[in-house]
Amino acid sequence: MSPIIAQDPQEEIKGVINQLFKGMQEADSIAVAAVFMEEAIMQTIINNKENQTSVRQEAVSNFASLVGKQKKGALNEIIEYGDIKIDSPLAFVWTPYRFYYNGTFSHSGVNAFCLVKSSRGWKIQYIIDTRKR
Repeated sequence: MSPIIAQDPQEEIKGVINQLFKGMQEADSIAVAAVFMEEAIMQTIINNKENQTSVRQEAVSNFASLVGKQKKGALNEIIEYGDIKIDSPLAFVWTPYRFYYNGTFSHSGVNAFCLVKSSRGWKIQYIIDTRKR
């Protein structure tokens, strides 16, 4: 019998986040929804023309549905992994990104992910991001 080799938690967490962005590229709403906890929260920090800051929230189900309505390849978010902090069952991940829509640069910013290790593995509980042109 072969020994079971546990995967590095950082690699497991990166795999979940990578699945989110692959699902976006593939316009696969099911793959996108699968990486989230049931009550997950998605938020974006917005600065308006008067430089006032507000936070906009979107339901994961709405986001996944919008992804599924895109053409394959229309959504391309390129991320870099910054800090990954783990105190299982909690993880926090910082990812600067550049977002392209139909091959054209749209915006950049930072994603902050909070993941929870559930009975189904690591899942995203919370995302908040910034957006800059």
